[in-house]
Order: sequence, then structure tokens, then C-alpha cells
Amino acid sequence: MDVAALTFLALGLPFVAALVAPVLTRFLGQNAAWLLALAPAAIFVHFLRFLPEIAQGEIVTGGYAWIPSFNVSFSWLIDGLSLTFILLISGIGALIVLYSGGYLKGHPQQGRFFSFILMFMGSMQGLVVSDSFLMLFVFWELTSITSFLLIGFDHGREAARRAALQALVVTGGGGLLLLAGLLILWNVSGITQFSLLLSFGADLKESPFYLAILLLVLGGAFTKSAQFPFHFWLPNAMEAPTPVSAYLHSATMVKAGVYLLMRLNPVLGGTPEWQILLPLFGVTTLIAGAALAVRQTDLKLMLAYTTMSSLGLLVMLTGFGAPHAIEAAALYLVAHALFKGALFMVAGIIDHETGSRDLTEVGGLRSAMPLTFLIALAAALSMGGLPPFFGFLAKEEIYYALSSFDRRSIVFASLAIVGNALMFAVAFAIALKPFLGPKQSTPKSPHEAPVLLWLGPAILAVKGLSVALMSGMAHRLISSPMASAIAGEPRTVTISLVPHVGAPLLLSAVTVLVGVVFYFNLARLRGLMTAILADIGWGPDRGFDQFIGGLVRFAVALTRRLQAGRFEIYMTVTFMLVAVVLLAVPAYYGELPRAPFFAADVPAHELAIMAIAVAGLFAVALAADRLTAIVSLGIQGFAVAVIFLLYGAPDLSFTQFMIETLSVVVLALVMTRLRLSPSDHRPLRQRVPDLAVALACGLGFGFLLLAATGVPFDATLTEFFNDHSKSIAHGANVVNVIIVDFRGTDTLGEIAVVMITGLAILSLVRLRAGSLKRGAEMQQPAAEERA
Repeated sequence: MDVAALTFLALGLPFVAALVAPVLTRFLGQNAAWLLALAPAAIFVHFLRFLPEIAQGEIVTGGYAWIPSFNVSFSWLIDGLSLTFILLISGIGALIVLYSGGYLKGHPQQGRFFSFILMFMGSMQGLVVSDSFLMLFVFWELTSITSFLLIGFDHGREAARRAALQALVVTGGGGLLLLAGLLILWNVSGITQFSLLLSFGADLKESPFYLAILLLVLGGAFTKSAQFPFHFWLPNAMEAPTPVSAYLHSATMVKAGVYLLMRLNPVLGGTPEWQILLPLFGVTTLIAGAALAVRQTDLKLMLAYTTMSSLGLLVMLTGFGAPHAIEAAALYLVAHALFKGALFMVAGIIDHETGSRDLTEVGGLRSAMPLTFLIALAAALSMGGLPPFFGFLAKEEIYYALSSFDRRSIVFASLAIVGNALMFAVAFAIALKPFLGPKQSTPKSPHEAPVLLWLGPAILAVKGLSVALMSGMAHRLISSPMASAIAGEPRTVTISLVPHVGAPLLLSAVTVLVGVVFYFNLARLRGLMTAILADIGWGPDRGFDQFIGGLVRFAVALTRRLQAGRFEIYMTVTFMLVAVVLLAVPAYYGELPRAPFFAADVPAHELAIMAIAVAGLFAVALAADRLTAIVSLGIQGFAVAVIFLLYGAPDLSFTQFMIETLSVVVLALVMTRLRLSPSDHRPLRQRVPDLAVALACGLGFGFLLLAATGVPFDATLTEFFNDHSKSIAHGANVVNVIIVDFRGTDTLGEIAVVMITGLAILSLVRLRAGSLKRGAEMQQPAAEERA
């Protein structure tokens, strides 16, 4: 099997695994995790084979035509950026599946959870390898839908349902902005694939639509990656089970926006707008997330806000524009995935084994959980940017990029120090406070976690160490190709455990010192942030509730205004709009048809048929009751059927005869079961506007028919049906073949409409009959009482 077919199968494998997950879990229980983890592990191994080729600067593309007429394909692009992401997604995904087997052991819906997490994994994998705009958008929205299912997994709790809805609304709305941006990008460039777009960057930046494209793309990326002020959905997503939080924050959904910005950096980056908006929003998110993290005592919430902070740092670096900023973003993204995934799983272990994840309620766990303590400490050392872990390399590269002495670099470097120092304090608060100090009473007696729980975080923590120790090989295979893909030009990463002597090392040392101060004053910082937020009061999270509430109230008011409950109003408005479209549009563009030519030698029988049709109109309008009007409606139908017959369409004429007969009979039968009051009892002031609307619609359709018949006849379809009815559909009657085969779906729809109409009529008749019966039953006791 060739590489393209294997890649296609690899991208579809998570969805196949999601289908069988409930069945496997039903029979194997938590042991199903070992089998299900083979799917992401196989994907990891498959894409691992691309490393040597990508390290040499190659780009692998492939795929299949999806909608060829619109140049839309199911295609993939594998370069240093997408390969790094898919290795993180599949590698960490395999560990998350194993972790889920232990964390949700005995849960009655564990199979459903496995199915959701695997679908989420497949959606994220498809997103990061997408070469086609449309393919990226489809998988982008799939990540929103599957994350909605995961966040709301415990749907019995209102908080989980609210968090899931909030995430879906925010990220789904951002997805619509992204779609608009991609459509404009497609319209401006004429390109639908990222691999071809890279050469169009200079022209795109000079386009008058550049700013619109940039703002729309940023709207999609910022909502997905929880940039301020769209950050509020991310902490609320902690209502999901811990495996979801660990996966969502380390390698998947929240990094999708960062991935998009990195992917489009060669095309949209380098402009003043890019280098202003991204660093501004990024550094704001960095500080806000870190400050909100120190206020929390819930371990997952502390980690969630530091994820928000880290995402802001990545966005800031992606748009900063300084030398080595791209390299720093590439390094920090990998380092963050490793240490944050490990710390989230550690938080889940503490919660699972003690029954609490509140920092003030757990302590002294070191003796009972020594392995978990070592894992937490290793991950915290990397998050704090201390050697010999990969986080240290990332932090050194960040300060190397920010260590220029211009005013802009000084401001952003100072803010980065504050943000990183706060994250340092949070990291060690999570790694030390639950394990050191006096032992506290917890809901459950603490003990070391089973292998399914500690295996994943242990591997990630060790990986954060080993990658730093083998940084030369890691840079050659991962960091340099990734930085090159983000920059759109060759970049070489050389940072090692030997630090930059100079300003970067000094800034790193200042960060550690400030972080230590913050750590020992964490309680004071928590109180300060609580007081500040209390003074501020209103925030984006509360604003979301107000927005949704206002939207619902507006929708209700608008619906009551437009849907007044009177069918007459609906029909009048509908026909008024039809009349406006048929008359105003041609009149505005000067395309009203010319007056028809009436031949002098029209046969008398044709004139008689037309006179009968006109007489039928007056019969309907002047009918004394509804039943007479319904019967009179058949006059026009039969007249039209005769006209079809006269012009050589006997089959169409027969169909018209049948439809008119059935319509009149059915309507007459129905009306005999309903009230047959006078046909039109309204005053003249109401009848005249309706007459005007009816005449306008009739005139509009007449103009449309004249315009259609006034153009030269195009016999292309006629020739196609004549040539292919026998050979393709094996039918000699062309009209029947068109209705049954070539337009079979239309015919099916028409049959469905007739069936639904029949059911509606039957319901009305039964409702009327039941109402009359109940009325008679209610009147009988009253009559007996009077008697």
C-alpha cells in the first residue's frame, strides 16, 4: 500500500476506533484502553517515518479530489509544523486513552467517553494536516462539536452543560469568522490550498482586502485559543473529566488557533497590523491568565489559567517579528505540551486518589504517592524553565528573542518576566504544596495510582528531560523544520543546555527569583487578585450569560412580532415579497420583457379554452361559498391540461388532469368535514390590498414567463435526454425517464410533499372531528340538566 493510502487510513483510523470503542469497553472494561490506544500509537508510528524526509526540508502533499469543479480536495500538507502537531496529538493521545482507562474505571459511560475522545483526536489530526481550506474548516468545526460532547460529558450537572454550550458558542462563532476569512482569501488569491498559498504572500499583503482577511482569521484563532477577551470558556471547560482537560490543554483544541496563526505567518505575517495585534492580544492574555491562575485553589483551574497564559505567550511570539521569536514559539509549544499534559494528569491522580483537588485541602502526600510527586516535580521544573528540562531551552530562546534594547522589546520582555514568574509560582505550588507539609485529612485514603494513571504523565515528564539532553537531534528532526515552516524560510535552532551568557541568562535568573518570591507570597497574591476582581465585578464570563439571555429575549420578541399566529399574515407577507422580487428587480435593472405579439390567426378552439380559463378565475372570485370556489379551481387546471394536449404533450396533459381531479376531490372532501362559511366575509378595505397583491404576483409571473420564452431556445438538455435516455436509463419514454431517473430525487421530494400534506389534512380532519365530539359531549350534560 502506498504512502498516500496509508496516510488516508491513518487520518480515518480514530473515527473507526470511535465506532468500536463502546463495544470493546462493554466486553473488556478498562482493559479496552490498551487496545484502543493502539490506534493513536499506530498513527504516531506512521507519521514518525516522515521525520527524516521533513528534516531535510521536504514537504509532503497528497490527497484526493473532493469537489473537482470547485477545485476542492481532501488533501494534506505535511511539513515541520503539521508533523510536530500530529506527533503530539497522536503520541499524547495514546497516553490519554490509557489514562482514561484508569481514571474512568467502572464508569457506566466509559465506552461513550472513549468514542468521544477518539473522534476529537481524529478531528484535530485532520485539522493540522489539512491542505485544503474547506477540509481545514470542516475539521475545525468538528473539533468544536466533539469538544462540546467531551466538556458536557457529565451532562447531568448544569455546570457541565453550561460550559459545553459556552465553548461551542464561542469557538463555533469564531469558526464562522474563519470561514468568511478563508472565502475572501480564496476569492482574492484564487487558491484553495495552503501549499500553493505560500507563494502568494506578497500580493496578498498589498490587497485592499488584507485587513479584512486578517481580522476574520484572528477572530477564528483568538476564540479557539482563548485569547483575551475570549478566554472565559477555557477555565469553564474544566467541568470535563480530567483526561479531556489534559488532552485539550496540552496538544489539541486550544492550540488549534496558534497552529492557524503559525500556518498563515508566511502569508499574513510581517505587516505592521500583524506585529501590533498579535503581540498586544498575546501579552494581555499572558498577564491576565497568569494573574487569574494565582487566585485559584482548584488544581485544574490553576493549570487552565496558566494554559491561557501560555497560549498568549505563543501568540505574542508568533507575531513579534524579532529574530528568533519564531524559534522560541516552536520550542515553547513542544515544551508546553509535555509539561502541561503531565501536570494535568497529576492533578487528576491527586483528585482520583484523595477525592479532592483543592490546594488548601490536600497535603503531605509525598510518602503515600512518591512516584506521582517525582512526576509532578519534573513537570514543574520544565514549566518553571529550569535545567536540565526542555522548558529551560524554550525560556532561554524566548528571552534571546526579547533581549534587544529597543523600547518595544524592553516592554514586552518585562511583561514576559512577570507572566513567566507567575506561572513559575503556580507550577511549584502544584508540584510541592500537595505533597509536602503536614498530612491533611482527605475524603479518600491516599495511595499510589495504578499504572494506567501514572504511565502517561511519567512518559511526558521523562520526555521533557530526554529531549533537552538530546537537544541536537531534537532540533534537527523537530525544532528546526517546525521553525522553518512557521517562518516560511529555512531556520536553524541551536539552543542547548549551555545557556546564552548575557541578557537572556540574566532575564531567566530574574524570572526565577521573582517566581520564588511569588511562590512564598501566593496567599497574599490570591487575596489581592480576589479583591481586584471583586472591585471589577462584571467580567466576560458573566457577560456571556447576559449576551445569551439578551439574545433569547430578542429572539422571542422578534418571533412574536413576525410569527403572530395568523396564517393570513404569513401568506400575505410571502406573496408580497414574491411580487417585489418578480417586479422590482427586473424594473430596477431595466429587464422587463417586451409586450407579447398576438397572432391574428389564433384558432377558435384555442381562444375558447383561454376564455374558459378566464371564466374560471371569475367563478372562483365570485363564488358564494368555499366549496364552490374549490370546485371552480378545477376550471383553470382542466383548461391548462387541454392547452398541453393541443400543443403536443399528452403525457403532461394526462398528469395535469389527474392532479386537478385529485386536488379538487381531496379539498372538497376535507372542506365537507370543516366549516363551510362564506368564501370571503371581510370588508372591502381588506379585500382590496389582497387583490392588489394577487394581481402583482400574477403580473410578475407573467413577466417572468415572457422573459423566459423570449430568449433563444437552448436545446442542450433536450439533446442530452434524447441521446442518453435509452442508453443510460433504458427507457424509450423520455419524459418518464426524466421524472423517474434523471430527476428521481425531485420526484421523491414531490411525493414526500404530497404525503406530508395528506397527513396534515388527516390530522386537521381528526382534530376537527374530535373537537366536535368533545363539544357535543359537553353540551349533553348541560341539556340534561336544563331538562
